[in-house]
Amino acid sequence: MSGSVRFVMGGRVVEVRGVSPTTTVLDWLRANGRCGSKEGCAEGDCGACTVVLGERTPDGEAGPPVRYRAVNACILFLPMIDGKLLLTVEDLADEDGDLHPVQQALLEANASQCGFCTPGFAMALFALYHAGAAPDDPAIHDALAGNLCRCTGYRPILEAARRMRPHIDVTDRFQRSEAGILALLRSVEREGTLEVSGQGGTFLAPRTVADLAALYARHPDATLVAGATDVGLWVTKGHRSLPVLIHLEPVAELHRVTEAADHLDIGAAATYAALLPSLDRHLPAFAALVRRIGAAQVRNSGTLGGNVANGSPIGDSMPALLALDAELVLNRDGVRRVVPLDGFYTGYRTSVLQAGEFVERIRIPFPDPGERFAVWKVSKRRDQDISAVCAAFRLSLDDAGGVTGFRAGYGGMAAIPARARAAEAAVIGRPWTAQTAAAAAEALSLDFSPITDARASSDFRAAVARNLLLRFHRYTTGEEAYALEDVHG
Repeated sequence: MSGSVRFVMGGRVVEVRGVSPTTTVLDWLRANGRCGSKEGCAEGDCGACTVVLGERTPDGEAGPPVRYRAVNACILFLPMIDGKLLLTVEDLADEDGDLHPVQQALLEANASQCGFCTPGFAMALFALYHAGAAPDDPAIHDALAGNLCRCTGYRPILEAARRMRPHIDVTDRFQRSEAGILALLRSVEREGTLEVSGQGGTFLAPRTVADLAALYARHPDATLVAGATDVGLWVTKGHRSLPVLIHLEPVAELHRVTEAADHLDIGAAATYAALLPSLDRHLPAFAALVRRIGAAQVRNSGTLGGNVANGSPIGDSMPALLALDAELVLNRDGVRRVVPLDGFYTGYRTSVLQAGEFVERIRIPFPDPGERFAVWKVSKRRDQDISAVCAAFRLSLDDAGGVTGFRAGYGGMAAIPARARAAEAAVIGRPWTAQTAAAAAEALSLDFSPITDARASSDFRAAVARNLLLRFHRYTTGEEAYALEDVHG
């Protein structure tokens, strides 16, 4: 066994050796006496395991000195928190037993009954408390969408959230001790690659793209992991053995989001949460879709690059990316090539990636002035659900109302996310009328033969796919308003 994981917890530096690299943070916490965090689902859905990670804001970047984010401990591997501050519910009250303002608010609002889920709620609210000004109800609902409660219900919990007064209450010891927290975080920062080996596994965490490319070239069979919102389930649910893991999150270059004049350039390790401000500015419909992906804990860890590279047929981002003609920058031992997303997938969860090659960046062109873009996700519930069908459309017309360009990307309809080429061909050069849209909707039967599974029947999927295309026509012709909050379809 070699290497150690170092992080800050309980006001001191903790060093861990000898654990399997796929030991989850939750399992390690509970095995070491911190049992406030609970296991409910072991897949990042219920929020009972929610903890908070604190990280020092890089020099030169705007923001508070320490950034806090709520994450799911049940699917987070222990080496992934190297260099970070780990907070659990046990850390909130001070040494004298005085409650944190979040805990006090939960107490005053009578927001706990059996208590199983309460620590997760407290930690989700702690991250919200440290996010800035007093939150409004939409922000509260968004922060708590990844936490389930079946005892008191949400009314008293929401009331507790409304009682919080961020950055005002002097009883918040985390604000008073910020200098000490920063000093501890600096003490566990690394400059080179982290390597941890134990119990038959190896975890590698490079710091630069060049080091990542070299490592992956030497270990082409390694599993790349960014936020572990999918890979974590391979272990907790699939019980898979992952002999070599390469962690992308520490590579600063892969977090860059560049807003160019005509496109976004997004590093493969940029989280959904980090990406949202840029999407809000340039592609608000896409931003609304991203807010439907998982919940805050998932978006704080999950990445657009991981969603693309994973290649799930129901990955929510890909239909939008297909409609926008996104491109991928691939890297193999320092040699780069650009591949359109439309030509990336070769079959179910397979792609053109060669051994040792990885997705480095995603480029998303902005729609041209006058083009219309929309995306809808249809699922059984609004939050925390997998799509039955997700569809995105982009349309350009000439001055006479004729279709000069049309892209339709679909997820949940085939073994891979795919464009509806027959439907696209059915409208090019024709006037954008209800008859043209109907012809395109009928042509979808040439593009897809959807399956029946637990989420939806094949007939339902086919009908929804047609109806979403017809809905896009109604939106673009002014017959139906397109409200971003109605993106769930």
